[in-house]
Amino acid sequence: MRVIRELAARGVVVTAGQLESWRRAGLLPRHRRRGLGRGRGTVVDVVDPVVVESAAALARHCRQGRDRRLAVLEWFAEAGMGLRPGARRVPEPPVAAVRQALVWVLERSVSQRLVELARSAAGAGEEGQDALYAAAEQLVKPYRGAANPALVRAALEAGEDVPVEAEGPDSTGMVHLVAAIGLGVQEVGADALAEAFAALGMYGLTVEDWAQMLGAAERGEGPPVDWGPLERYADVVGPVKRASDEELVRARTVLLGLRWFYALYVMHGLLLPDTPAQAALRQRVDEWDMFPFLDHIIAVSPSPGQFAESLAVCMEPPFGNLYEALMEQLAADPDIFRIPGDETGAVGFGERWMRAMAELKNGRQAVGGDADDGPSGRSV
Repeated sequence: MRVIRELAARGVVVTAGQLESWRRAGLLPRHRRRGLGRGRGTVVDVVDPVVVESAAALARHCRQGRDRRLAVLEWFAEAGMGLRPGARRVPEPPVAAVRQALVWVLERSVSQRLVELARSAAGAGEEGQDALYAAAEQLVKPYRGAANPALVRAALEAGEDVPVEAEGPDSTGMVHLVAAIGLGVQEVGADALAEAFAALGMYGLTVEDWAQMLGAAERGEGPPVDWGPLERYADVVGPVKRASDEELVRARTVLLGLRWFYALYVMHGLLLPDTPAQAALRQRVDEWDMFPFLDHIIAVSPSPGQFAESLAVCMEPPFGNLYEALMEQLAADPDIFRIPGDETGAVGFGERWMRAMAELKNGRQAVGGDADDGPSGRSV
């Protein structure tokens, strides 16, 4: 009852039944009890803060009719975020429950359904291939990703039309990758795979670039391609099952860290005042040709399903290596929000950004007003 009263004082309502249900599920630890001796039972002397904060986290994320495993994933994500000033630290959920929730979500994800469809189509002939492509096109929605923030910024500063989507093929081309996993690379062909790799934005190469490279390998005129990793990376569930507790927590660290760096990169397109520290971080991302990848896997406000899929991707070495490189760069030059020569620091930085946004808004309003004016300058 102490937990209920303490949470009620914060405006958080939980019931004794909820607390017991969470305990039975292994999500909520029990209080340490002290024996009274001589068969007189036990008593709780002090309410464990971990129990209180765990119950508060579950209360925030559990809702009527919602699967509890989704709440566990949101709790896991929240526990990995930085502590805000004045906020209480969120304890970690049991990693066993996190793993169970991740596997449950990933087994029901679009990615896993596509892989299972592809594998079931193997050996089914042309009819099976047609069924695979038809089903995949229903599941994969066309999406090109965000336009490069540098192009967006240049257009805003020049008063030109702002690009919204990236150039190149949309994500429906990735269906060919799924088909290659189930049907085999030879069945799909170099041209289709070229479209898929270009849709991912891999290494900044176009469809034509990929088609030339893969076609040469297919004809024996270039280095052979090792397609083994394609099959390995298709399995997002297995690595989560096999990962240690530390590896799952590490993947969360990588994901949340890359989300922050990605947001900073995107904000460059919204006229965020540039600094040498920011430019150096963007250069690192560009050197690795990773912005298109980050744009595919990072969501600023992800659903539990998006979080699970992104976390599984961030278990792969390229993303961990990029995170480490960016953290090293940040440590070398942490003055992200300090404009050289401006002694006002972060305050001056924020004021300059607000002025830039206000000028942009006023400029666009003026352009809109001019479009409605007649030769005399009055509205017609």
